[in-house]
Amino acid sequence: MEASLEAHLEQLVRRHAELSEALAGSGLGGAEFAKLSKEYSELSPVVEGIDSLKRVRDEASSIANIAETTEDAELQQLAEEELRILLERLPGLEQQVRLALLPRDMDDQRNAILEVRAGTGGEEAALFAAELFRMYQRYAGLRGWRFEILDLSETGLGGCKEASAEISGGDVFARLKFESGVHRVQRVPETEAGGRIHTSAATVAVLPEAEEVDVRIDEKELRIDVFRASGPGGQSVNTTDSAVRITHLPTGLVVIQQDEKSQHKNKAKALKVLRSRLYDMERQARDTARAAERKSQVGTGDRSERIRTYNFPQGRVTDHRINLTLYKIEKVMSGEGLDEIVDAILTEEQAARLAAVGG
Repeated sequence: MEASLEAHLEQLVRRHAELSEALAGSGLGGAEFAKLSKEYSELSPVVEGIDSLKRVRDEASSIANIAETTEDAELQQLAEEELRILLERLPGLEQQVRLALLPRDMDDQRNAILEVRAGTGGEEAALFAAELFRMYQRYAGLRGWRFEILDLSETGLGGCKEASAEISGGDVFARLKFESGVHRVQRVPETEAGGRIHTSAATVAVLPEAEEVDVRIDEKELRIDVFRASGPGGQSVNTTDSAVRITHLPTGLVVIQQDEKSQHKNKAKALKVLRSRLYDMERQARDTARAAERKSQVGTGDRSERIRTYNFPQGRVTDHRINLTLYKIEKVMSGEGLDEIVDAILTEEQAARLAAVGG
């Protein structure tokens, strides 16, 4: 490691010790205690990594000394073998420390709002959108996340025009944020007599869930319309005007919520989605302002970017951003194989960020 980085690590260890001492004392106000606790908890994993690196370095130095000074051939051989194992561990530990030093995405710990919409391709696109939505639902179940459907606009033939859900749990946005974009499917539709392969698409958006304190919404800037909820094909499924359409006048964003029988519950859900979309717009604006940094990362966050192709005849899934192809489409669609793609994307993104800061 470079001398400047080593000096920075020592500084972090000292700061961590100072915070520990300050928090153990008395006289801190509530706000000051919370501020120092947050800094301490953020530094702790970095310092743990530094400590592990130091222990292995010290142990390697001690064993190297034994290997050089001992006159016992058997002991020397054992020491050299142990030294080889320790030296092989060092690059990985150094990499862990570098990764821990990277600035964190402040939204990584948030829950997420998932939105899936059928794109070009008619009913086949709607069927694919429904399959993608179920894929994320199964994936959430496998990770122990809570998956609450907010809206589901079905076509009546098993597909859906659009669907949204709130996903809650640990590291939800951190693991799903790179799923945003255009997902393309290539396969022979069940309705295609000629057996020709069709290409259709669905768009996925993953938004960090915003709290009321994150985005203030002025009721005066909203137009709220209520109407009777409808099911597939347009038939009425409710006898009261419980469905809610909220239009945010400054941005033109429109959110429709009709899954609940209560107008009050539909309004609350619609406001939650609207708040997250507004927060996401702010996030996108921040990312655009850091365009140079974004270019070194995986994907652009652009909703129109084609990110992945699911080719059913060949049984393959290809993520175009990292040139990863897996021949296990059934496992991916069941949610079971999605972690392999997500982990590869996160690894690539970390590598790009390290390269951007000269790591």
